[in-house]
Amino acid sequence: MSTVGSATADAGTGPGTGGAGGSADSLVPVFVRLKLALLRNGLRQSSKRKAAYVTSLVLTAVIAVFMTLLLVLLRGHPDAAPTVVVLLGAVTALGWAVMPLFFSSGDETLDPTRLVMLPLRPRPLVGALLVASLVGIGPFFTLCIAVGSVVAVAHGAAGVAVGVLAVPLLLLGCVALARAVATANVRLLTSRKGRDLALLSGLLIALGAQVVNFGSQRLFKQGGLDTLLPVADVLRWLPPGSAVGAVDSASKGSYGAAAVQLLASAAAVALLLWAWQRSLTKLMVTPDGSTVAAADSGGAARGADGGEHGLWRVLPSGRSGAVMQRTLRYVMRDPKTKAAWVTALAIGLIVPVFNALQGTGSIYLACFGTWMLGVQMYNQFGQDTSAFWMVAQTIATPRQAYEELRARAWALLLVTAPYTALVTVVTAALVHDWGRLPEVLGLAWALLGAMLATGAICSAKFPYSIPQDGAFKNAAPGQGGLAWLSVFGGVILSLVMCVPLIVATVWLHVAGAGGLLWLLLPAGTAYGALVCWAGLRFAAPRTAARLPEIITAVSKG
Repeated sequence: MSTVGSATADAGTGPGTGGAGGSADSLVPVFVRLKLALLRNGLRQSSKRKAAYVTSLVLTAVIAVFMTLLLVLLRGHPDAAPTVVVLLGAVTALGWAVMPLFFSSGDETLDPTRLVMLPLRPRPLVGALLVASLVGIGPFFTLCIAVGSVVAVAHGAAGVAVGVLAVPLLLLGCVALARAVATANVRLLTSRKGRDLALLSGLLIALGAQVVNFGSQRLFKQGGLDTLLPVADVLRWLPPGSAVGAVDSASKGSYGAAAVQLLASAAAVALLLWAWQRSLTKLMVTPDGSTVAAADSGGAARGADGGEHGLWRVLPSGRSGAVMQRTLRYVMRDPKTKAAWVTALAIGLIVPVFNALQGTGSIYLACFGTWMLGVQMYNQFGQDTSAFWMVAQTIATPRQAYEELRARAWALLLVTAPYTALVTVVTAALVHDWGRLPEVLGLAWALLGAMLATGAICSAKFPYSIPQDGAFKNAAPGQGGLAWLSVFGGVILSLVMCVPLIVATVWLHVAGAGGLLWLLLPAGTAYGALVCWAGLRFAAPRTAARLPEIITAVSKG
């Protein structure tokens, strides 16, 4: 609110605001100045933020100019140009719809509840916010895409005339879509779940990159853009692709089709503005009952005797059960821990599955998912942050430290062990290599046990703090090297621990003893359990002896 308040002061609040009525014409310059003031005041907060903004601005400008030139070069290709511009328009609109859900914190004007105390009517407010939304990097990029798309398909006077209308329709449609989605989900975006969603943006980008890579490879194998013609034929009638589709239709002399496509785009913009205004009105007059709902759900989670319901009851009693429950609640509630777990679960499955679908997969890639989840054992005390002092109060002997570490390892095993089996089975099914399933599963479980062991040791020897104020900071300033040393050193040590099983696997293959490879499943399981037990035993006395140092290290964030 301090940034908005200072921005409002910079923008001015005189008669030009329109008073209680507030016409759109009088509000527009005020909100444009407000947007510029928010941007200026935000950049003043830190040099890092200013550097990040300037870098993103330069990169966006370079990419926008490059894509515009590519679209212009498509001019004169009557088969490829219409397909590319229609698909690009649809993808651009999809990006505008999704971005507010994952990067809402980057634009304070996406939260209209900051204006709830001002005497503004919804219709003028929507108009002013729409114009103010055209100020920024995203609208500039979309404008370049729209201009390049129109230039690529516009031919003749009719095509140029329709293109003049298509550019603002495409731009306004994307901006209105983003605003309507953000306003409808503003309660989510400003809540803890919304922050969790933002932390998962990296997962979305990684998944999208894999999908794009897989899709492009399939396209080149199956005939390129020709396979997308049916999709483009449908999207050219759906906004916002219908806007650039109208330019292509007018250029080809299909004036009736062009008129229908333009009307569809205009109607979509009007519908989005109506939905935005409706959501805005409801948001301004409806109290936020999230705390009441949270209280009700929290109360319902416990029985009349105050005990826990559901799966928590299957956990062991005593210290082990309490520690396991605390660890699993971190996974469900702490944003950083949740993001790390969800990313590990997704990427651990995506890599072997997509490689298998592309024809380059191997069942041994299932161990990648085990590695992704095994890393979650590292820096166990760092996720406690400064609250670790309460855990330290319960540890007075190496035995108690061992019970603490063992319970945390058990909590991870509840998820990682069945997940490893699932990824291995799915990969075996996709690559049609069921014969190697037992040996790979044994190796994966042995690797998991080794990583739990080294994770416990590194948690005691190399603890570091995890800041809670930044989505992309996983170590406090000055502790980045410690974090890398902990993870990579532990991973290398885990691989060294698995050398006996790896040697046994290679020897059985070379010796032609394929009938004995199934023994690696029980051998790997037992070896992993033994290594894990030995690592926990080794880490326990060191944890008990280094409690003050651990508290100091994890409290810096």
